[in-house]
Amino acid sequence: MDRKAPPKNFTPVPFEYGQEITLKISDLNNFGVGVGRVDGWVVMVPYALAGETVRARVWRNHKNYSQADLIEVVEKSPDRTEPFCPLFGECGGCQYQHLSYEKQLEWKRSQVETLMRRIGGLEGVDVLPVKGSPVVRGYRSKLTPHYEKPSARGFAIGFVRQGRRTELVDVEACPIASDSINAALPAARASLQRVCARLKRGGTILLRDTLSGVTQDNTAIASEKVGPFLMSFCAGEFFQNNPHMLPQLLEYAVSEAEGNRFLVDAYCGVGVFSIWASGRFERVLGVEISAKSIECAKANAAANNASNCSFIAGKAECIFEGVDFPGDEASVIIDPPRNGCDAVFLNQLADFSPKKIVYVSCGPDTQARDLAILCSKGYRVEHIQPFDMFPQTRHIESVATLSKA
Repeated sequence: MDRKAPPKNFTPVPFEYGQEITLKISDLNNFGVGVGRVDGWVVMVPYALAGETVRARVWRNHKNYSQADLIEVVEKSPDRTEPFCPLFGECGGCQYQHLSYEKQLEWKRSQVETLMRRIGGLEGVDVLPVKGSPVVRGYRSKLTPHYEKPSARGFAIGFVRQGRRTELVDVEACPIASDSINAALPAARASLQRVCARLKRGGTILLRDTLSGVTQDNTAIASEKVGPFLMSFCAGEFFQNNPHMLPQLLEYAVSEAEGNRFLVDAYCGVGVFSIWASGRFERVLGVEISAKSIECAKANAAANNASNCSFIAGKAECIFEGVDFPGDEASVIIDPPRNGCDAVFLNQLADFSPKKIVYVSCGPDTQARDLAILCSKGYRVEHIQPFDMFPQTRHIESVATLSKA
């Protein structure tokens, strides 16, 4: 990356700005960045792999570590592969295209285990081998390219440049997006480029691959086949964007929750877990604070003949108030946003006292924090199963099974 001059707040200790160093990479952190040491001082080098010796150029010194750009790989890891995207290293969307897929899975398992120990204080938790995606390229059914306000440097439509906060890389095609999205992307870009002179600010466009084609309408009702079920949802709202992996995730989470009469699907969204579980429980109750999602969940249950599923719009401060069966005969599946559960929800969950909790998370760091709280309230983590919903990236889905201690 071109870094011509030191920033005003640059601290020249322990390295000068732009100083070249050679170091051995010993590890990858949970952002997919190589970690090494020079005379005991930690240096972070993106795109360097564990076991490699690299040359790097320092561009920032923090209180207890430095950041450097990769210049050259002096000794390559046998796990290094050739990236399949020409923008890899510039575009910040992928972190692992240079690492063999087998090793991506190994590192992700290790990173989940490390987060559980460091953040959750959970020693000896059984983190199972990561379940890999059957499709590792062209798997994304949703793409949200950004665009910036036109300027002297041009008009980019794409994703944030690696190492920057706002600068974009222009992306004409994304190889981890579906073929349908890539076929629709040129027209979407051309449409935006025609009006770019009138744009007063940047923004984001949507490309959602659905059964009826690619839509750019955030408010459109999209449909997707998930295993034997037909699911409808608002195109601009959250829905898992690796349809090749989603059935495996659902089947695992629901099978882990089995063994009790009732199921509560908290953060139920449009009812995907609820409907998948409908044949395994006497009753399934989905709880969600979004009224729009509850409407979709009810429609999905009716369309899929899941007559034992019901849904309620719960208030954040009393999420389990409408649950009319006892916790000691119930399992709970929770699938919160990336920032995890708040203390109010966790207290309510513990008070409801289900026999089993299955915690699905796209943020293992916040999951680790929440699992520690649940363990302090009388639960035990039986095991954790990671799923690679996002091949080539640092992201990982993590499913923890908890039972009463």
